[in-house]
Amino acid sequence: MEEINTEWLPHLSNEIVADAHGYLLDAYAVALEGWRRGLTLRWHVKDSEKFKEMTTWFVDNPGQLFSLSSKDKTHYFFRTRGDLVSNEAVRIGKDKDETKQALLKAGVSVPEGKRFQPDSTIDAMLNYANGIGYPVVIKPTDGSFGRGVITNITSSGELEHSLAYIKNTYNYTDIIIERYIPGNEYRVYVVEDKVVGAVHRIPANVQGDGVHSIKALIELKNEERSLNPRLISCPIQINQELVDFIGRHNFTLETVPANGEQVFLNDKSNISIGGDPVDVLDDLPEGVKRSAVQAVKAVDGLPHCAVDLIIDSSQKAVIIELNPTAQIGALLYPLKGQARDIPSALINYYFPETADQQLHKRQAYFDFHDMLDPLQSRDASVTTVTPAPTEKLYMKSYIVSGEVQEIGYHRGLRKQAFERYLHGFVMNLEDGNIEVVVAGTDPDMVDDFKHALWEDEERAKVLEVKEQPYTEPIKVGFEIKTDLKTQIEDLKRYKQELEQLDYAIKKAEVKNRKYHRSLSWKAAKPIRVLGSLFKNNKQR
Repeated sequence: MEEINTEWLPHLSNEIVADAHGYLLDAYAVALEGWRRGLTLRWHVKDSEKFKEMTTWFVDNPGQLFSLSSKDKTHYFFRTRGDLVSNEAVRIGKDKDETKQALLKAGVSVPEGKRFQPDSTIDAMLNYANGIGYPVVIKPTDGSFGRGVITNITSSGELEHSLAYIKNTYNYTDIIIERYIPGNEYRVYVVEDKVVGAVHRIPANVQGDGVHSIKALIELKNEERSLNPRLISCPIQINQELVDFIGRHNFTLETVPANGEQVFLNDKSNISIGGDPVDVLDDLPEGVKRSAVQAVKAVDGLPHCAVDLIIDSSQKAVIIELNPTAQIGALLYPLKGQARDIPSALINYYFPETADQQLHKRQAYFDFHDMLDPLQSRDASVTTVTPAPTEKLYMKSYIVSGEVQEIGYHRGLRKQAFERYLHGFVMNLEDGNIEVVVAGTDPDMVDDFKHALWEDEERAKVLEVKEQPYTEPIKVGFEIKTDLKTQIEDLKRYKQELEQLDYAIKKAEVKNRKYHRSLSWKAAKPIRVLGSLFKNNKQR
């Protein structure tokens, strides 16, 4: 396997975002940044009044809508889109043809192309493609994740086949045909007048080692991607499209590529379908950065946005599309290179007065699922996150030896931590000891906690306590963790309890059906009817 050289942001480690993969990652990262700066964080469902006003923000899944408030103002967000991005800007960004017209009007370079609506004929499309010359690209006017995009079409016959394919497969009939621009594809993120992140998006590929087949290399690559908080949700899929693509290059899934040989698995650069994000911010030409900023400024009400572009052979940027609600995971967790702190840039824009309040961002975070549970169960339409520690956190780890693994002892430690306004956790270790981590803004309380470790003589026999500094991020609250073996046993026990409950419910249902079918139940029907009539008359 190819050696990976990646540098992620330490305050957004894999552990911190473990509960926020997929579409939740972007919202959590931005919300966490604002919360860490002392802003009040609330999570909302789409029924909340403010979001009803923002008609393009309607989503069904909790975890994407949130608000951040200071003493003076509140801003609302859908994933990475803040409320200073207008609905009209989002509408234009969603429509690739309108985006292109806005960019052309502002003098921004875009591929030559034309929109064809559902009533357009195949002949009209073929004539247009023949006129601008092959190769061409077809894409849906309103599409995402690379669905329905076919690039480098080299003939009228191939174009006709491709048009039939996207119509039959995706039901896309409103499309754009444009000139194919050879070059590398990039996603650039712009906030106001500055490019704050950029990745080269490389189509899904594997690198041969002379030993493994393409199929095995894909499996190995997916294992590598599973370690990445962004890429874990978008593995390379082995499907007929992939098989056909590599087949056109004389490969099969059983082919063993030579050592160092790169095999592309499709020609689409989308990260969501297996593409590789490689950080290039420091190497991006200044002219390309200016073009990206100019593209964002071409649409009113769009202060920040992701720009997808191609750099052609002359190092000129050709803008492909704008995405006001872009995923930023690839910029936060590139497969290679340095992560870029997009959440910090966004919060600096919406709350510039907090720009210097970033001293503690490496320390505290909150449990995402705890916040979402009331929203998902519809017990609440808004949840407010416990405020972040606003002062420096002092942290210590205590390794406690003896008979100390009883859950009652751990619950007592949690109570002691809450009484001292401390955060942290207690966790069983495989050697029979426990680790207790506590953190707080008062160093005396952190030091005093070691006395609590010795106090519960009824439920624990403490023999030794070793203390050491703790520097890892800490979750607010106090958590009782278990080792992997205990977690597995707990899951098995929970599964057995669910199975027993399910069996009891089914048994009761059968008994109920038998009773309702019995002669005694049928015979008593007149009495039940008379009783019901008597009850209704009495209520009147």
